[in-house]
Amino acid sequence: MTKIIAFANQKGGVGKTTTAINIGASLAAIKKRVLLIDLDPQGNAGTGLGFVRAAHKQSVYGVIMGTASAADNILTTAVTNMHIMPSSPALSGAEVELLDMDNREYRLRDALASIRDHYDYILLDCPPALGYLTLNALTTADSVIIPLQCEFFALEGVQHLMNTISEVQKSWNPQLDILGVLLTMYDRRYGLTRAVENEVRDTFGDRVFKTVVPRNVRVSEAPSHGKPALFYDFNSSGAQAYLRVATEITQKTEQGE
Repeated sequence: MTKIIAFANQKGGVGKTTTAINIGASLAAIKKRVLLIDLDPQGNAGTGLGFVRAAHKQSVYGVIMGTASAADNILTTAVTNMHIMPSSPALSGAEVELLDMDNREYRLRDALASIRDHYDYILLDCPPALGYLTLNALTTADSVIIPLQCEFFALEGVQHLMNTISEVQKSWNPQLDILGVLLTMYDRRYGLTRAVENEVRDTFGDRVFKTVVPRNVRVSEAPSHGKPALFYDFNSSGAQAYLRVATEITQKTEQGE
């Protein structure tokens, strides 16, 4: 059965898109069929997989607006088993356009119905804002992964997101679950990093992934080469961490199947 996972955090710079790309590639590497959907108007997920935005017409924008089918807006990536539905500049106006549309909270969910069974995992890279694009992701998803940088204001931002998830569960998607909080850009040399980790684990318990993603230059370099870290430097600490996270995800989502 297809699992749909949203990567969400309204705070920017926490490694959300990097995480979505690298978890997608890691799941593909362990033979899972993966579709990554880029809901961020900045389009960094496509760039990180080697796509030039002006070089293709495919986009999630038309899919959400109802002017194009999901099947016609999927690109094959260089990673075996991994596809992407890219963003486009037009998506920046979607928040306003959705205001007057029928069924505006469920447009992505309904549009994906025809293709969702083609994949084992559909990953939704949300924009760093809690607007209609993120709401569409949360009404479509089975679960949410919250990437969290180990810094002073991290938990404050997560609390806002938790409130939003609670509202979505009450009003639109009662089956939505928090799959886990993922600590990113982790640097154990700093006392603040360890203090934030302890607080996060005390707050969220076993919802926090056992694996932490270290601050790693190879992960940072990989997008400029249009590759996930796994295919840029397989042995780097960041690539190996994402592989372990992917294994945790399969254990969490496939138990009992």
